[in-house]
Amino acid sequence: MVTLRLTSVLCDMDGTLGHTTRVCWAAFRAALEEHLGRQYSDAEITALFGPSEEGVFQRLVPDRWQACLQSFLVAYEREHDRCPAPFPGIESALRSLRSRGVRLGIVTGKGPGSAAISLRRLGLGGYFDAVETGSPKGAVKATLIRRLLGRWNLAPEEAAYIGDHPSDMWAAREAGVLPLAAAWATTAAPEALRACGPAWVFGTVEELSAWIEANLESIGTAV
Repeated sequence: MVTLRLTSVLCDMDGTLGHTTRVCWAAFRAALEEHLGRQYSDAEITALFGPSEEGVFQRLVPDRWQACLQSFLVAYEREHDRCPAPFPGIESALRSLRSRGVRLGIVTGKGPGSAAISLRRLGLGGYFDAVETGSPKGAVKATLIRRLLGRWNLAPEEAAYIGDHPSDMWAAREAGVLPLAAAWATTAAPEALRACGPAWVFGTVEELSAWIEANLESIGTAV
């Protein structure tokens, strides 16, 4: 058994807290069909990920990106009926972390609008002390992780980052925090995650909860 003393755990959102990746696909498809007149496949939409939605639309629809973003957010709210709750067990895992005095944050590549919708629709806003959202300029998760830890005056070795994509593991390593792979979504690729050398790979949320119970030291009163 390895006993870890973590003061903060940061989480990705899509595919980690809830099955919101398919919500993103549907909302992007609706907005881009409305404003560009063609349908994008899931794979084509995934290839656009990196910058926030603002950045995607600024590149694809530069003359009316704000209107396209608004269409996306309307569709995103509507399509969130596909994902009415977080993954089973997520709330229990978050409660377990907080009971150990661990501070929780979200670091996501999503824009602020869609992140706020998902937090509200998933009912998870009360668990997190801070949310860092993506940049129109591109993938910046390592920078966001460092920014959040700096705000909390925490060293990287005191924190972990949980995400479902290889880029999450790379960002965690770049930021110097413990990389934890969430492989429980149907959209996750466990072998690709393992190839990135995370500290742990969790095939189910229950495995994450068991790891918390077995490995995380309480650091004081719940926050």
